[in-house]
Amino acid sequence: FDSTVLLHRESRPHVWQPLYTHRFHESSVNSVAFAPHEHGLMLACASSDGRVSVLTHQNDDSWTSSVLRDSALGVNAVSWAPYTPTDSAEEFSSLSLVTGGCDNRIRFWTHAQGQSAVGAEWVEETDVLGGTLRHTDWVRDVAWAPGSTTSKMTMVASCSEDGTVIVWTRTTSVEGGEGKWMPALLHTFDGPVWRLSWSVTGHILAVSSGDDSVTLWKANLDGTWQEVSTVEEVGAGGATSDTH
Repeated sequence: FDSTVLLHRESRPHVWQPLYTHRFHESSVNSVAFAPHEHGLMLACASSDGRVSVLTHQNDDSWTSSVLRDSALGVNAVSWAPYTPTDSAEEFSSLSLVTGGCDNRIRFWTHAQGQSAVGAEWVEETDVLGGTLRHTDWVRDVAWAPGSTTSKMTMVASCSEDGTVIVWTRTTSVEGGEGKWMPALLHTFDGPVWRLSWSVTGHILAVSSGDDSVTLWKANLDGTWQEVSTVEEVGAGGATSDTH
């Protein structure tokens, strides 16, 4: 809440030392996320001041930063797109982020990577959300699903204080064009939903909600989502139950 981001490095097993202090934001930093390692050492920081700063480690051991201006009401969450290899060694894999904010919205951002992108800025992808389903309260978390290098479909999950979890799906056509992000309601919970996390394969989504439970969800073949497990009142010695 002091608006700083502190990076630490493990110098030897179980011993961590300060590496860098990022003092840029003017309000609390609500979410941090490292980029896929293929992009190098990069860290995105989302803040209540409405900005997301992206730190990049340089070869001379210095750090540079770029900034994208999101919702003026504040940004609660940020997540990176998985790395996607390019067909040519001369092409650079683009960087993509998704953010969730206090204006009830999610936003998608892109940035070209490499020497050809020096001086370039993060650009918001506009008019990319399809359907009519939207959150009606603050978006508390966003999570980009791990992607397969051969998959033509990518997914992003978002959760909100309105109790909903939405899974956004974008499909790439045979010609290579990308369609809009289409929303599907995973579930409406009895309380706010705080956090989301995908399994390594991207097939299971964990949801932490305000009813003191963690639930696991899996997509059915027809595109609907099914709860497969739940963990309730862990701190009080609760048990895990399977629902499948």
